[in-house]
Amino acid sequence: MSVVFEYLKAFLVGGAFCLIGQILIDKTKLTPARILTSYVVAGVILGAVGIYQPLVDWAGAGATVPLTGFGNVLAEGVRKAVDEKGVLGIFTGGFTAAAAGICAAIFFGYLFALIFKPGDKS
Repeated sequence: MSVVFEYLKAFLVGGAFCLIGQILIDKTKLTPARILTSYVVAGVILGAVGIYQPLVDWAGAGATVPLTGFGNVLAEGVRKAVDEKGVLGIFTGGFTAAAAGICAAIFFGYLFALIFKPGDKS
């Protein structure tokens, strides 16, 4: 399969997630925070029931980069940890699976806060 087709699939799926989010912002009274949280929860639910993984396999980064992908990582981490550790895996699996991404977000957020001077937009 060509690289261009892979990019196109990722762009279309990621764009569809963005389109849905924009429609929710424009047509409902949901706040952006509630929409973002809903995306993570939807990723957890779809990942837990096994629906999200075929989308990840087909669309690649178009499905793993949005917040639904983060929810899917949490669900997959819990599933693996439960298989390995039993009930204790329910509490540790999500943290273990998402630790690298969360650490990177904190590190780079802190780094950019040191480099750039924050200020009001006014």
